Amino acid sequence: MSSIRSKDTKPEMAVRRGLHAHGVRYRLHVKKLPGRPDLVLRKYRAVIFVHGCFWHGHDCQMFRPPVSRSDFWRAKIERNRERDREVMVALDEMGWRRLTIWECALRGRGKLEGEEVIRLTLQWLDGSSHESEIRGNGFCGRD
Repeated sequence: MSSIRSKDTKPEMAVRRGLHAHGVRYRLHVKKLPGRPDLVLRKYRAVIFVHGCFWHGHDCQMFRPPVSRSDFWRAKIERNRERDREVMVALDEMGWRRLTIWECALRGRGKLEGEEVIRLTLQWLDGSSHESEIRGNGFCGRD
């Protein structure tokens, strides 16, 4: 598992390139913020997480729990989900807006076009929604 990347993944790089091409500037993996968000946009007081569907136990077609060592993997993924919830609460308390872009929005059967993911992200940045996510087959507002 040491060869699994936690930053600079292909989905994260695609989002970064798209936002940069549209003139959006950001900081990467800010250590002072809970969860070290993938992108921090201070101008918008917003953070963006680009989550892998497997590692964060997303409820989509791309997540299939492993058959071998299922107890280990179930506990590991549940702890990741619990940590995600803790990070979200901490960011809420600090007044940050949050967007989660799931891997299935950029890969797999239900993927969106790359430019569509960027358009939805820009739309969220310009809006007032506090929390949202982009997943395969579309946008899921939370507020």
